Formats: sequence, structure tokens, C-alpha cells
Amino acid sequence: MHDTTLGAQPLNVAPDNRHDIRVVLFDVGGVLVELGGAATLLGWLGNRITLPELWSLWLRSPSVRAFETGRIDAGQFAAGVLGELRLDVDAGLFLESFACWPSALYPGALDMIARIPSHCRRALLSNSNLLHWRRLLDELGLGALFEHQFASHLMGKIKPDAEAFEHVLASLDCRAAQILFLDDNILNVEAARRIGMRAHLVRGAHEAQRSLQQAGVITAC
Repeated sequence: MHDTTLGAQPLNVAPDNRHDIRVVLFDVGGVLVELGGAATLLGWLGNRITLPELWSLWLRSPSVRAFETGRIDAGQFAAGVLGELRLDVDAGLFLESFACWPSALYPGALDMIARIPSHCRRALLSNSNLLHWRRLLDELGLGALFEHQFASHLMGKIKPDAEAFEHVLASLDCRAAQILFLDDNILNVEAARRIGMRAHLVRGAHEAQRSLQQAGVITAC
């Protein structure tokens, strides 16, 4: 779950019936949930890189990928990320900051989710971890709103790898073109499009709602 500063992009898929969407698949961080912490991390890096550059590094980080596929523990994750970024920061301080990254639902997120019609299944596909997942589902209430929840650390598969999307397809038993996927990272959006999903690049619930309207899933208020 990774925030970017890129805006929404138009849908670019084959001309299927726009009302044939049967699943709305959401990323979590940066789409439904606001992420804090990036400014702190950039500050530790001396603001030498931009926010999009940070998220690109994060998504490709071996330590992040290992942690968010459940292969290493939090201590190993912290040591690995600090080493990769060459940061002289206490591991405990890093983990304390990281645990608080998911801060709150974006305004309007709950109303938008509620407006998705019953014939469309609601699903989550998130690169997540043990420090964030229960907070997202329980404290922020997403668990009760989505019939299907795909978390990288539980699947052992991670975006933007094709196998993460293929796992979703197999689990939902539907065609890729019947899924509308909303994510805030262009790498994930491009990966979803390559396997045939309809995919929009969005940031926050407002852009997500606009994409749902453009796709004919919900109507304008």
C-alpha cells in the first residue's frame, strides 16, 4: 500500500460492456486510507529524492518485499530497509513510525463503498504486513465492508508481480475484464492491465469515486 503524487488516469482497456464489471478491487493505502510517515522518511533521507521516487524504491525493495510476503519478521525488515536506504536511524524508532503509517480513512470513503451495487463484489488487494493489517481491518473498519480480502503477507504474493493478480482471479473465479482495479501506484496499475483487468490510477477516495462513476459502477450524487 503505497501513496504517490500521480493523479487519476483514464481507463485504457478493451471495449467490453462497461456494465459487465462484477468486482471492484481496491488497493488500500493511498486509495481508501491516508498514509502518513512518508514525510518523516524523506526527512531522514535529507529530502534527496522525491515522493514518487521513494515509493518506486519502496515497491522494489528486497526487504519490503520479504516483509510484505511474510518471509521475514519486523526486526529483519527494519534492519534491511535501513541498510538499503543507508539511514542512520534507530530500528525501534523506524518501526514505531512505520506502524503509524495508516492514519485514517479518506473522507468520503465509507459512503463511496456503500454506494457500490450488490451485484458487484467488493475486494481488497493490498501490499500489507503484520504491523498494519489488523489496524486496517479492525480499527479502521475495512474488514466488515469487503467480502474478499487479499493481503500480500498472507498470500505470499505481492504487487506488481503477475502472480498476485492471478491469485485474485483464481480465488474470485471470474474473468480479468470483469474486475475494476483501483490503485495509487502506476506499476501496479500497469501490471493489472497486462493481465486484462480494467485499472485506474487514483489517489484518495475522491478520485476513486470519480473512476467508479466513469466506469458506470456508481452514479453521480
